[in-house]
Amino acid sequence: MANDTALSDRIRPMLARRNGVSERKMFGGVGFMINGNMCVGTWKGSLIARLDMNDYGRMLAEPHARPADMNGRPMRGWVLVEPAGLETEDDLAEWVERAAAFTQSLPAK
Repeated sequence: MANDTALSDRIRPMLARRNGVSERKMFGGVGFMINGNMCVGTWKGSLIARLDMNDYGRMLAEPHARPADMNGRPMRGWVLVEPAGLETEDDLAEWVERAAAFTQSLPAK
């Protein structure tokens, strides 16, 4: 959980300027919501990011990215980015921005 806390602390300021952001404990980490829709989350030191299905295959081809699978069933449209792919603030910000841009396009819940 310490890795998730550190990652959450890095994500929080990246989403702070956006409207409708909230946090919720989930998956044993923290989920960041935008207008009630899950955007990104932490899980065992990795980032879970929600992406447009049109970009999903391309995003999976990026280094350190794989389908998000926390319980034996991959979640369509969600990518898990391993810690090695989040080492720099720019790396993390790129994933968070992609997920936030898509999530903000969804109807509010």
